[in-house]
Amino acid sequence: MKWHIGGCRFGFMKSVCNIAVELLKSRGAHGSAAAQLLGGEMCKELKTKVLRFLPPTSNGPSVHQEGQTDGAEILTCTANALKEGQVVAVPTDTIYGLACLAQNSGAIRKTYDIKGRNGHKPLAICVGEIQDIYKYCKVTVKTPLLGDLLPGPVTLVFERSEVLNKDLNPFTSLVGVRIPDHTFLRRLCQMCGEPLALTSANISSHTSTVAVHEFQELWPKLAVVVDGGPIGDESRLGSTVVDLSVLGKYRIIRPGCALSSTVDVLEHKYGLSEDLGEA
Repeated sequence: MKWHIGGCRFGFMKSVCNIAVELLKSRGAHGSAAAQLLGGEMCKELKTKVLRFLPPTSNGPSVHQEGQTDGAEILTCTANALKEGQVVAVPTDTIYGLACLAQNSGAIRKTYDIKGRNGHKPLAICVGEIQDIYKYCKVTVKTPLLGDLLPGPVTLVFERSEVLNKDLNPFTSLVGVRIPDHTFLRRLCQMCGEPLALTSANISSHTSTVAVHEFQELWPKLAVVVDGGPIGDESRLGSTVVDLSVLGKYRIIRPGCALSSTVDVLEHKYGLSEDLGEA
């Protein structure tokens, strides 16, 4: 599949000023001249790269044309920004997310600042493969159980391992881990060679987002915005978060969008019982 990054002479980047003009026009700015002027003013401040997937044509994969590129270049650009300690916006299988390197303490602080997030609310980590979970978490369940739930819209919570950055959620011994059912994000984790810290792409306590224009106010604070188009699941519930840190038990922290199927796997296939917090 080919992905599109319009606006740059080399087909690699679409500047935010072009996006701003398009948004202003769509919102009824009086005349293209006004839109261009306002967009130009915004351009003076915004340094964000907006990288867009090119959707396939009705006849199959898109034909490569000028202004188009393949996914490797988008991955490289996004991975480079992450390795430089920046925060990026990415699509997932549930909602849009903000991501940074989990092992980079400065990037973690920057993520909290961008969202205005309470410092005592944890960030999850995102990895590319099931075997990666064992490096950063103390897994209490069988590997087939992990394979039945992941990749997918589920966050599994375990005791953290000593390898994980101590500045990530220093107030708890637990960490949530995700493998989204999203090829781009999994490949991004693999390219970075370490977990991403992942949270929703919105101002803290605001509605979750399923399209990039919905968190436009955050763009100036991000190095890269990867636009994968509207996310199909418009429930905006996010992933189902389940604590599996106690052997033989599970505890639902957030119902999310996959509660029923997750509980079915945990109880009926693997015999786990719900931890109701009883003494």
